[in-house]
Formats: sequence, structure tokens, C-alpha cells
Amino acid sequence: MPDTADKRPALVVICGPTAVGKTNLALDLAEAYAGQIISADSRQVYRLMDIGTAKPTAAEQQRIKHHLIDVAWPDEEFHAARFAALACQAVNAICRDGQRPFLVGGTGLYIRALTEGLLKAPGADPELRRQLHARAQSQGSAALHDELASVDPESAARLHPNDLVRIVRALEVYRQSGRPMSALQDEHAFGSQPYRTLKIGLDLERDELYRRIDQRAEAMFAQGLLQEAQGLLQAGYDPTLKSLQTIGYRQAFALLRGELSREAALEDLKRSTRRYAKQQLTWFRKDKSIIWLESCVDFVTIRALIDEFHCI
Repeated sequence: MPDTADKRPALVVICGPTAVGKTNLALDLAEAYAGQIISADSRQVYRLMDIGTAKPTAAEQQRIKHHLIDVAWPDEEFHAARFAALACQAVNAICRDGQRPFLVGGTGLYIRALTEGLLKAPGADPELRRQLHARAQSQGSAALHDELASVDPESAARLHPNDLVRIVRALEVYRQSGRPMSALQDEHAFGSQPYRTLKIGLDLERDELYRRIDQRAEAMFAQGLLQEAQGLLQAGYDPTLKSLQTIGYRQAFALLRGELSREAALEDLKRSTRRYAKQQLTWFRKDKSIIWLESCVDFVTIRALIDEFHCI
């Protein structure tokens, strides 16, 4: 009989919103299964940005080998395609070492890029994008939504008439390729997946998650977030860099410029992080392959899932 066993590398994914407990769980799991961790965090890739990104500590990185941390400078361009290429190399290296890879983080696009690949669509066309935005300004975004409905009704049905960014992108793809974005997405859904994956999503009761978020924000200030931000400025990095216009650093720079008080900056950090956690959950909830657990404390249940997965 032919061998029908799935020969793809096995990859366990631990995902969920910020501050939910992914790092501690991943460390325990990697230790239990002789594994290594691949960080799926769009900001932990940057050097010099430790406190504001809640990067694993030096002790945690000594305990378990981590990948995709400190691989770029703050002024380097880093995107999902680059992440996927480096993460693929990391998975291969971990498997060659006879260990098990754990992909851990809250950046949904990076997780999707590695496990499902990226949509093969035309790149951005700045001039076309400028023209579409100018038209939206003069005629309203509904006019662009109507145009999209005429060439790509499936995408138009999914998008709110005020969702200008995605409407413009869908029109941009259609005008460059002559094909609807929805058709490209449907084809992509049937593309090959390079890994056999088990996706575990962590969530908490909302009040508890927000309490943890608030605690983390206060800890960042106590641990020296302002000094870290000041160090980035002294190193010559422009605070308007995309990597630095993110939660934590945005508030720290505003405080350093005197635009916010310490109390206002801390409150804005807490509020922005809660909003980001909601966005993360919205993204991950769309992935029906994720097994959700209300808490990461049920280590026995999680180990049973992983044991069964590795036995397949």
C-alpha cells in the first residue's frame, strides 16, 4: 500500500491577544517537548526595542532558544514576506536539530504568511492609489464602492462603503491585473500549505485581560520605557519611523516632547493596548482552525492536544 502519511513538518501555533500569557505557556511547552520558539511579533524583530515590545527577557531566551527576535534595525523595512522567509528557515533549522518548532505571537498576518502563504497580487501603485483617494475625496468613498461592485461584487459585498483603504486596494488589484481580488483570494485559499499545523488560541475573560494589559503598561513605565525611547532618539532614530509609531513608543515620545503628562501617556497606553487586543481577537476569530482555550492554565488539556497532534 502507498504511504499516505503527511510528511509536512509539524508546527504548533500559540496565538491570541497581547498580555494573555502566550510567552509563559510557550516557554513551558517548548521545555516539555524539547522545542524552540519562533516569535510571530511584528515589533520584536527590531533591535533596541525591548521594553516597549514586551520582548522575552534575556533569562527567558537563555531558557529556550528563540528565533525572529532582534533581526532588524528600527529603520529597516520589515514585512510579512520577509518574516515568512526567515521563519521558514527557522522551522527547517529546528527540525534538523531534531526539535519541535513553536510559532508564538499576536501578529496574525505574520502567522498567516508562514502557515498559508501570501496572496499573489500586484504590488502597490502609488500614482493609481493617489488618483483613487483624490476621487474619494471629491465624490465620496461610496462612488469607489459602487465601481468595485461593478467589477468585483463579491469583494464589494464584504466591504463597508466607508472602508476606503480596502476598497482602494481591491480596485488597485483589479485595474492592474484585470482580475477581481475575490478571485485571487479564492485561488489562494486552495494553495498548498507547507506545514501541518495545530493552532491554539488563548483568551481570557475580558476584565482579567484588561487588568493584565493595565499591569503590563504600568510595568513598562516602571522598567524604563521612557529611557528606552530616549535611547532610540540618541541613537539617531526618527520617532516618525513606522516601527516607532506604535503603541508604547508613540506615548513615550509624546511624553518626552511635553505633549502628554506621565499620567495621560500611561492612560493612553492602556487604552490603545486594549483596543489593539480587540483587533487581534477579531483577526484570529476569523480563523476557524484555531482551537480556543479560555485560559492557558489548563496545561494538561493543551499537552493532550499537542500529544495527539504529534501522533498523527
